[in-house]
Amino acid sequence: MSHVRFDEEAFDTTVPVAIVGAGAAGLCAALAAAEAGIEPVVFERDAVPQGSTALSAGLIPAPATDAQRAAGIDDTVERFAADIQAKAHGEADPVVLDLVARGAGPAIDWLTRRHGLAFTVVADFSYPGHSARRMHGLASRSGAELIDRLRAAAENAGIGIVTEAHVTALIAGADGRVRGLEVRRPDGSAERIGAEAVILACNGYGGNKAMVATHIPDLAAALYFGHAGNQGDAVLWGTALGAGLKHMTGHQGHGSVAHPHGILISWAVIMEGGFQVNAAGRRFWNEAQGYSEAGIAVLRQPGGIAWDVFDERIAGIARQFEDFRRAEAAGAIVCAATPAALADAMKMPRDVFDATLETAAGHARAGGTDGFGRDWSGLVPLTPPYRAVRVTGALFHTQGGLMVDRQTRVCRTDGSSLPNLFAAGGAAVGVSGPDSSGYLSGNGLVTAVVLGRLAGSEAAKQVLHGI
Repeated sequence: MSHVRFDEEAFDTTVPVAIVGAGAAGLCAALAAAEAGIEPVVFERDAVPQGSTALSAGLIPAPATDAQRAAGIDDTVERFAADIQAKAHGEADPVVLDLVARGAGPAIDWLTRRHGLAFTVVADFSYPGHSARRMHGLASRSGAELIDRLRAAAENAGIGIVTEAHVTALIAGADGRVRGLEVRRPDGSAERIGAEAVILACNGYGGNKAMVATHIPDLAAALYFGHAGNQGDAVLWGTALGAGLKHMTGHQGHGSVAHPHGILISWAVIMEGGFQVNAAGRRFWNEAQGYSEAGIAVLRQPGGIAWDVFDERIAGIARQFEDFRRAEAAGAIVCAATPAALADAMKMPRDVFDATLETAAGHARAGGTDGFGRDWSGLVPLTPPYRAVRVTGALFHTQGGLMVDRQTRVCRTDGSSLPNLFAAGGAAVGVSGPDSSGYLSGNGLVTAVVLGRLAGSEAAKQVLHGI
């Protein structure tokens, strides 16, 4: 169990900045700290850095970037901030919102120009809640490629990444100032590592079933699609040091994970005119609200199962995502030339499904809003050959966490800042507010990259100036 040790004992070794976690947040923090002139060390519990970043679609929203301009897309910081806040129903943390909205574009351009990550914009469909096409991804549109490229950039910069190094405790002085950390190795040995500053980049608590049951009871039994190591360490350490927590009920769900294959299916299959049906062949909600809300919506259906229904045109768009191509290769996508054949493949009543398909086609032809509140304007009816995939709902990652200031230093419950403890990504409170419906596509990765970069820069500045 993670905890904080309060002592003044000596350390086995000391580093300027210790970073806990080698996901997107930790690696961006390390790159920024190194560029500022110090030598950070990243401690990663796994043998190879992957984390939740590798399990994601690897897409980062950002406004006014080089990639957007190259694609002829006009976007602004203010527009991005407004979209985030609208999705969060006005409850996004104002400090983190401002940092993210202003920092996202520069962070994407920094990774592209300085570190060679060739981001391009997903320009052929729009994600729910985004008023501009601003989702940036690498060629494969996968989180695995993103984390591999970030790791390569860190290695090229000569940054030390210590793997199979599980940080099990923070070490603090009697005054509460963090002095370092305890690292345990696979053989059971432990090291005490001193640090002038510590950055928590170890994500949230999605892998901690007890914490999920406490804060997100609707998803207590749901498939967890994040990294098992996300045990809420940052929350536990911060709480022991008097830190404040915010929006602990906030999270990103997802209602489109191929079952039983466990492969993420892009929400593009829905946003381009597809829809979801339950095992009885009926639609059950407004799918355009977003994939995060879909997690609970799908889990409330019989057996916690639904089907994404789309066509070959939409499948062609979705094939830009490596996950979708994997799902096809695994046989998760069923194909049929007629509605009756598709209903048979999904094992549901032909007449019920045929009526659902025809009703959806009528909405697409007429445009406007249906009885669930979905706006079909600009969509076209599905045409044969049809496609479908059996999906379930899942918890992807938590959005609540430690309160931070404008330098990403962890804040106490009274609003004052812990002097040398920083938090980024899932360890810090995000910009989604307290509900799953507040999650805007990409909120998780954008906070990881932006807050990680800022934390690395600020921690380095603190060390260099002897604060």
